[in-house]
Amino acid sequence: MGMDISKYDLTGRAALISGASLGLGLSIARRLARAGAGLFLCARGEGRLKEAAAELESEKKRDSQKILWKAADVSMEAEVNALAKDALTAFPELTILVSNAGIYGPMGRIEDVSAQDFLRAVEINLMGPVLLSRALIPHFRKRGYGKIIQVSGGGATNPMPKIESYAASKAAVVRLMESLALDLADFHVDVNSIAPGLLDTRLLREVLEAGPEAVGKAFYDRMKEASAKGTCTDPELAAALCQFLASAASDGITGKLISAVWDDYESWPTHLKELLSSDAYTLRRLAGRDRGLSWGDK
Repeated sequence: MGMDISKYDLTGRAALISGASLGLGLSIARRLARAGAGLFLCARGEGRLKEAAAELESEKKRDSQKILWKAADVSMEAEVNALAKDALTAFPELTILVSNAGIYGPMGRIEDVSAQDFLRAVEINLMGPVLLSRALIPHFRKRGYGKIIQVSGGGATNPMPKIESYAASKAAVVRLMESLALDLADFHVDVNSIAPGLLDTRLLREVLEAGPEAVGKAFYDRMKEASAKGTCTDPELAAALCQFLASAASDGITGKLISAVWDDYESWPTHLKELLSSDAYTLRRLAGRDRGLSWGDK
């Protein structure tokens, strides 16, 4: 599913990918490896990360590609700084950051869940991307080029009662990326968030295990139905979008929240001026006039 993997070649490019040992992160790593990129993989679990790196050896486009890894917790500044140092030593040409590591966090009424668990979700989902960006942006600025790709989720654009830590941190990280995009535009560093769609991954299984009382009946039922009917989104769609955003074809596209399922992003380079002068594909407040209400605005 998705575009031809040979369409956007990544030969000579290298990427640091967080949350790369399982699920979407591994799918993204596989796609970038097939497209020719060198990879530096990161996740918390050393055992599974080592296995993932070994699996990806057979996916390389050419024998000279390096696939390296280092276990790290993206919410810990010292570990992230050490990770970035090792990645840049191995790949001086590194210009791609795929920030994928994330968790749902606690599920249940906000007054019942642990405040510490809530904070932990924010540390991973928001501070993780902050720390990764801080560690690599000086390198990107110096090179005058870079690609930051942030994996978002439904929490960025929809309220998620009983999973508020996830929703709040994902909305925050998208606005963070929009802000970084403006800050880094003069350095030709493109910063975008992606919405991968509903994936049949560990996160979905956590919702089903938590049950309807913890996550809300409507959300639980929707997740259960998608899992049972096999209607979840193919992770290859998001992996293909990452390949496009990691490639030269997307140069100049920045500050956007891009849906892997619904957006015709491959046509965007031909509309770049119009795209960048618009607030389309960004987080925005809707006023009453935007919805035909005559009484709410001055």
